[in-house]
Amino acid sequence: MSELKNHLEIPYEELQELNLDAKEKAARGTSNEELADYYLKYLAEEKRIKAVTLCFSDIEGRFHMLDYDKEFLLDAHENLTFDGSSIQGFTEVNQSDLRLQLDWQSFRWLPSDVFVPGKVILFALINDRDGSPYPSDFRGKLRNYLLELDSSQGLQTNISVECEGFLFEGRNTEQKFHSREGFQMVSTGGYFNSLPNDPLRLFIDSFAEAQRALAFQNEKDHPEVAPSQFELNYKYCNALQAADQLQLYKLIARQVAANMGMTASFLPKPIAGINGSGMHTNLSLSKNGKNIFFDPKGEDGLSPMAWEFIDKVLYSANDICLTLNPSVNSYRRLDPNYEAPNQIKSSAVDRTSMVRIPLANEKSARIEVRTVAPDANPYMAFYTILKTGLEGPVDSSQSEENRRSRTRFLPGNIYDAMRHFKGSNFIGDIFGTDVKEKFLNRKKASANRCPRELGNLVKTEEVLFHHEVTNQYIWSQF
Repeated sequence: MSELKNHLEIPYEELQELNLDAKEKAARGTSNEELADYYLKYLAEEKRIKAVTLCFSDIEGRFHMLDYDKEFLLDAHENLTFDGSSIQGFTEVNQSDLRLQLDWQSFRWLPSDVFVPGKVILFALINDRDGSPYPSDFRGKLRNYLLELDSSQGLQTNISVECEGFLFEGRNTEQKFHSREGFQMVSTGGYFNSLPNDPLRLFIDSFAEAQRALAFQNEKDHPEVAPSQFELNYKYCNALQAADQLQLYKLIARQVAANMGMTASFLPKPIAGINGSGMHTNLSLSKNGKNIFFDPKGEDGLSPMAWEFIDKVLYSANDICLTLNPSVNSYRRLDPNYEAPNQIKSSAVDRTSMVRIPLANEKSARIEVRTVAPDANPYMAFYTILKTGLEGPVDSSQSEENRRSRTRFLPGNIYDAMRHFKGSNFIGDIFGTDVKEKFLNRKKASANRCPRELGNLVKTEEVLFHHEVTNQYIWSQF
């Protein structure tokens, strides 16, 4: 039967070249209209493509995908709609229809052994019924903010994340989790420690190959500090591409693991008593191709603008904590016994600081926001950090030395984080009142189905009702 099909399958080396070219076209600022003409012509001529995978993220960062038949998409690409009331935290039933606008800058060819042959992928922007940007679409908010920064100040963003995860025995183990049994690790090794043919190393190798084919521009990969934990690093890019790549990073990891009969988990703290997973966010700003966070004569090699950015992030740390640590489970990670970055301060050496200043030169000078959890909505997280660092309030009554030396701590549970978030006028300004309330309501719904006290045992409910554990039956109980 397979001989009857002639669906597109591209070797990994060729995939890498195609996707690097597509990524470069977007990085050069090629307009969406010009790219639409180019890719629509390609799709019409390439007979071996059967479908286009269109993807978007909801307000919590949960990843959604739907396939459009290629011939249908060629005819209807300017009028694609979906039922927003079926997405948690989007529209009500009486105003359900939303529009999908294709972002042709995100066009990528897919490795067929991970995504099946004959498909390409695109990210979408979400528009309201009247065609205006949908307020709960943080990908759209981030994209529009980046365009505003470029047009008004000539600023470009550079972001790279270090996203950690765990590999567990068995498929769909999160959906079946029970606190009495916990998760079964595939490796008991530690940092950088895994034999070449161990399950963890084979998973990392396959994962890295798919990343490379999708033009992530890999840098290094390795087992992390905790047993059965992994991290794969790749080159920085602008904030929107970085968020898109993070969503693909988790998608690829989960599919590669499933193909091997295992589960890739991005719960921040799936196992008590060992290090949790973070998503350290490395960030700098450029203007006219120059890194404006760098100053060879500045403190720790950073410019006054970079230090002002840091001060603003630290001043609003409690208010923005919920956007960076959005689940009950993520507050287990902010445990000082496990190098948790829960101290509201900056440091060049102390990894328990919310913001670290890595050793760097002019090209690599940056700040590292270590507080971000791997289950955060990356579009919301990057938008919030950028907005806060560039436009947020700062405590002008304190000297810079006092602001950086005094020790404050981030919330230790989601209830305190929600209280700060709710009381923040700044969050209301950058999110909008309605969107702020929607997000807060989703967090309340999750927290209310979990034990209030964290304790020493990872509870069944904090996994089963986690926003990334995609079990439709469980969702219906919210």
